[in-house]
Formats: sequence, C-alpha cells, structure tokens
Amino acid sequence: MITGAILIGNSEHQASEGFEAVDPATGRSLEPRFAEAGAADVTSACGLAEQAFPIFSELAPDARAAFLERVADAIDAIGDPLIIRAMSETGLPRARLEGERGRTMGQLRMFAAYLRRGDWVDATIDPALPDRSPMPRADLRRRNVALGPVAVFGASNFPLAFSVAGGDTAAAFAAGCPVVVKGHPAHPGTGELVARAIRSAVAESGLPEGVFSYLPGRGTALGAALVADPRIKAVGFTGSRAGGLALMQIAAQRAEPIPVYAEMSSINPVLLFPAALAARAETLGQAFVQSLSMGAGQFCTNPGLVLALDGPDLDRFKTAASEAMTQSAPGQMLTAGIHDAYARGVATLDAHSETTLLARGVPGEGACGQGALFETSAEAFLGDAALGAEVFGAASLLVRCRDTGEMASVLQALEGQLTATLHIEEADHPLAANLVPLLARKAGRVLANGWPTGVEVTHAMVHGGPYPATSDGRSTSVGTLAITRFLRPVCYQDLPDALLPDALKSDNPLGLPRWVDGERA
Repeated sequence: MITGAILIGNSEHQASEGFEAVDPATGRSLEPRFAEAGAADVTSACGLAEQAFPIFSELAPDARAAFLERVADAIDAIGDPLIIRAMSETGLPRARLEGERGRTMGQLRMFAAYLRRGDWVDATIDPALPDRSPMPRADLRRRNVALGPVAVFGASNFPLAFSVAGGDTAAAFAAGCPVVVKGHPAHPGTGELVARAIRSAVAESGLPEGVFSYLPGRGTALGAALVADPRIKAVGFTGSRAGGLALMQIAAQRAEPIPVYAEMSSINPVLLFPAALAARAETLGQAFVQSLSMGAGQFCTNPGLVLALDGPDLDRFKTAASEAMTQSAPGQMLTAGIHDAYARGVATLDAHSETTLLARGVPGEGACGQGALFETSAEAFLGDAALGAEVFGAASLLVRCRDTGEMASVLQALEGQLTATLHIEEADHPLAANLVPLLARKAGRVLANGWPTGVEVTHAMVHGGPYPATSDGRSTSVGTLAITRFLRPVCYQDLPDALLPDALKSDNPLGLPRWVDGERA
C-alpha cells in the first residue's frame, strides 16, 4: 500500500508540505500526495540510526546475511504492483523493470553469501613474540568494523537497483551500517513500496527500528540536512555532477568531514581499431547505436564518445551507424527535467562550429528523447574541453583521429570515466597494448569487443572510476568490493581474549578465515 508517508523506523506520518509523482509519458499526476520530509525528520531518523548502530554493527555475519535475504524476499513478495507502479512513474518498460528487480534481489543475496564467507572482516592476527630480541612484540589483532549510519540517495535512472534497496543500501547493510534513504522524487511510490518491504524485514529479523528509515522529498535542503547531520558517517549518491559536488562540499565542511561516494559523470569512450573496423565496420555501427539508444541512453555507462582512425573503413562505420540512428525510435525519458537537459546538450553540440551532425533518430513527442550522432576531429576535440561534456541520453560524438598518437592525446585529455571499450582484432593487439595502460588510468572498467551498457553484479566488477566518474576512484558501487566503502580497520593490542570481539578470539567462534602471522589460517 502506498500512502505517501514519511517512514522513520517503525513510525510513519504525513506533512503539511507535499508533492505528487508524475507519469513522464502523459504528464499526468499520480496519486497519492507524498509528504515532504524536513529537518525534524532527518533529526529523528538519524537519532534512531545512531541508537541502532551498536547492535546492528556487531550482529553475527550469519544473522546479518539472513536479514539481507529477508529484504530480498520482501521485495519479491510485493509482486506485480511494484512493477506497475514503477512503469507509471518512470516510463520504463516492464521487461527492463523486471530485470532490475531481479538484479536488486540478486545483489542483496550476493552480499548475504559474501557475509557468510567472512573475507570482508579481514581478520588478521600477529601473535605476541615475548622472547623476540632485541624487543618483544605485542599481540596485535585487526578486523574491519562498520563506519556508522549511512545516508543513501535514490537515483533517477534506476528506481530499484540504485535506489531504496539498491547497491549502496545493500553494501551499507552488509557492513553493519544503518541506512537513512533520501527517496528520489521521480518515483516516490516505487520507493515507498520498497521501503515498506525493508521495514518489514527489519521487524521480522528482530532488529532495532533505526536500522532503516525512508525520507521522501524534492528539495535540496532535505539532502543537505541529511549529509550535515553529525550522526551520518558516509554517503552513497548516484546522480548529476552538480548534485554530487554539492554534497561533497557539505560533507567536507562538517566539523567531522565524512566520505561521499558519488557516481556523477562519464562519457565512456569506445575505441575502434583498424583491423576491427576493416573486418566488421557495419556490424559495429549497428551494435553501437543499439547500445547508445538502449533505455533512451539513460545509463551512466552509455557510449557517449567514439574514437577511430580516419579512413574508408571509418566511413563504412559512419554510414551504418547513421542508418541505424535514423531508424532509432525515440525513448521515453525519465522526467521532463532530464529530457530538457538532454535537448539542451544536443542543441549545444549541434550549434558548435567544429561538429557535424551525422544523423538524428525518429522524432518523438513529449518527454521522448530523439537520438543524435555527431562527429568532429581530434584537433577540434582537444581545442575545446566542452566537447567532452556528458550529454545524458542517446547522443554520442565520433572523434576522427589521424593516428594512434592523436588517439592517445584525446584519451589523455579526458576526465575520469566509468568505462573504456576497445574493439579489436588480433592484428590490433600491438596498437592496443600501447593504450591499455592509459585506459586503466582513466577508467574503472576496461572491456574488449563488447559494449559498456549493462553492469554485471559480480565479485570482480568495478563500477567506479577516477573523478568525476566518481568522487573516489578507489571504490565501486557494484560488486562485493562495495562493502569496503562503509568499513574501517581497528587494531586491538594485548587485549585479554575475553575482551576481544568474536572475530578475533583465539578459538575463532565465528569460524572466519583469518591471517595469522602473515599466513592464511
């Protein structure tokens, strides 16, 4: 049931200020009216989270894993009403949302299995050496502990997998951190349904109510108050660069600065090498447009930049890509605001003196985004940093390079990226080998002969990258490595066994894998 309420622990209430969800396909308002959470709600939610932290953070791994599995089961139990509401609020098709729901449940269950494995604790013991000369060594034991309550911001483009119960929330819960979610106003009904599922899992697990709260709202003041609250110890955010930078500034100016893990901006360069173009230019052109236009281009890994050596084979690629683009149907964009920003970005590229429009997609109505493909030279790209700006939607810029040296110069000039893609044949390996180290410096994921759209939820996945792709390129928001964002190490020296946490007691009651004197035990 969706009531539009603010959910703080076990309690819920309305507010005098409110807003409505909007169907982006029709512009029609959707019931009910949603409450606007305010500063008092932030204070209450963070207070409950602080109270819950000592209990939740020391919960045995198996118990916390069982909680994550209950969250997944509760989301599954919502059934079709979740998909129907999400379709109404986002304009996304059923198949996409059903897949995203599966991914959301899958990453919760993946973290549950990872918790039971115990590697994340990094239990490390260096036993005392009382007879060591010239000085004895103390008994030293280390483990990872949870940071504290975490603020998570729902994302516009993934109403399930990067929102209320998405990757940030799953990783924070896995680490033992209570979560306060600032729901995204573009899909508040979807957010509330998932929030109620999490709340039911908290109750069924017998956990303190402050383990989770949900604060709906539109304004920036709500998010600012949440990040500024002294009980919040870390932030997870997926959204615009402007939004991420604003939160980073608030976090840095606190009396106790905290980390903001923000995924913000990426154009995900794709490199087409000579032999690959010669062998399959037409296929590459068609597949590129399919990737670019998927979901109206509203993916953070969208291929917004293509680099290739000029010549007849590149012309074949351009012809195929242009033909595919002219037949590309307009995609429903998530909100009118996102559509307007996309239209401005395309208009800016179109008006640039050094760009040429190659093709436009089929025109759309309302908030549907019409695809666009432009080209420019490497020299022009290097002469204007504005050509490297992200256009969030189905628009991309092809950069013609005279040689691999010029291609390397373009790559060197790029900001940090989530992904970098190579299309290669074996004959291209010598050329590619010279660029792979540079790509690894620029991106969090380097892939060959594929397309960057689509992020597997696995242990090895990195969905992050150097700034401004993310605020901290040492982390990832997808995969089990994401848990490390919400952990910190603590060393215990010469504590009696009775005072040590279970993870470090001599008899290892939790059965964790451990390092003892540098050896795996």
